[in-house]
Amino acid sequence: MEERTVIHSTFVIERSYPAMPERVFGAFADPTRKRRWFVEGDGHEVEHYEMDFRVGGRERARFRFTKAGTPVTGMACTNDTSYLDIVANRRVVLASTMTVGEKCISASLATFEFLPSETGTDLIFTHQGAFFEGADGPEMREEGWRKLLERLTAEFPR
Repeated sequence: MEERTVIHSTFVIERSYPAMPERVFGAFADPTRKRRWFVEGDGHEVEHYEMDFRVGGRERARFRFTKAGTPVTGMACTNDTSYLDIVANRRVVLASTMTVGEKCISASLATFEFLPSETGTDLIFTHQGAFFEGADGPEMREEGWRKLLERLTAEFPR
């Protein structure tokens, strides 16, 4: 019998964007913009994406990882999200699970705070996660979020 384990982790990422909080918040609220920076990209093929941005609403992204120049053969990865709290232009709080194949590998609580600054918006992202057997782990998840929040920068051309 496989021993069941869980690793708990919390990390915080702070970023600044050259856009007002309304624009940064909009990149989270608009399904087309959110898909562009959060779901699309190199290294995987999107199979499904839907988003209902409201308290009690859900978001679901399903994709398969690929290797450059090869057909899609990787196991499906699904990210299921529930929106718990939304304060326009100020805060988004969500809970999510990540599943690879049919196995849930993690559960997370994530908070995004949008703070006005002299140059635009300071974003404070707090991720609290529980990582299960076979999970990517806290270090890889933090690296993934750093890359995603860097991709968000492309939504605000100077």
